[in-house]
Amino acid sequence: MNIVINEELRAYIDPLTPNEYAALERSMLAEGCRDALVLWGDTLIDGHNRLAICQKHGIEYKTVQNSRFGSIEDVQLWMIDNHLARRSVTDFQRGVLALRKKEIIATRAAVQQESSPAPAADVADSAAEPGAEAPQAGKRNTREDLAKAAGISSNTIGQIEKITKTAAPELVAAVRAGTISINAAAAVASLPASEQAAAVAGGRKELQQAAKQVREMKAASKPPKPPKEGDTAEVSGAANTVGNHSAQDGSDVSLLNRRISELSAENAALKEQIAMLSAALEDARRAA
Repeated sequence: MNIVINEELRAYIDPLTPNEYAALERSMLAEGCRDALVLWGDTLIDGHNRLAICQKHGIEYKTVQNSRFGSIEDVQLWMIDNHLARRSVTDFQRGVLALRKKEIIATRAAVQQESSPAPAADVADSAAEPGAEAPQAGKRNTREDLAKAAGISSNTIGQIEKITKTAAPELVAAVRAGTISINAAAAVASLPASEQAAAVAGGRKELQQAAKQVREMKAASKPPKPPKEGDTAEVSGAANTVGNHSAQDGSDVSLLNRRISELSAENAALKEQIAMLSAALEDARRAA
């Protein structure tokens, strides 16, 4: 039987690690090829590793046809949902697959809008339901929908999207390898690409330190929240009270002035800390 290998489809899903491939090979040598290879016509869409192992060791295998696909995008959507159903898929892989599904569905929705006179509100753009092969009316392709379909949180989806858009290749590889968490990688992805690469070269501890420094700098740079209306009234009332009492007792004014001095000193210390962190990060980049 002539089986065609489409390299685009083979590369669409992350390959097995060497350990995973070796485990699959041992299992097939002991038990044979239990799952049928899935074909779309002559094209293999599921079972690339199993086919290679069968051909290497002369193991018999079966095939099954899936003829309901109308395009390569249909096949890709099926591959995504099929892979998301597996327990061995990491959270990062789940997020990447969910974002790929989002892109396919969004592209289809855009084409449908251009070719259909229907109002935009009626154009479906949802990827929430596993197994969906075409947009369905009345649904939205929200981050929550993607997270639910992928089995991860919407916050994780947002972090993975940031990583895929701004992370250097070295940082993406570190996340895939489990050297750094998704949360920490999203923080490090805020740095210039050269600094990301330097942090990756420094290993796990260097990556964790870089993520910590980024978080601390972001926290220090956040402006203080403006007081609410009720809080403003309380502050004004307190100020008036202090003003009235200060005429009778100058000690209140002294306390306020001392508190202002303390706050000013704390603010200066924070600025100094930010400068030190920035200098340390720059030194680490140069050292790398």
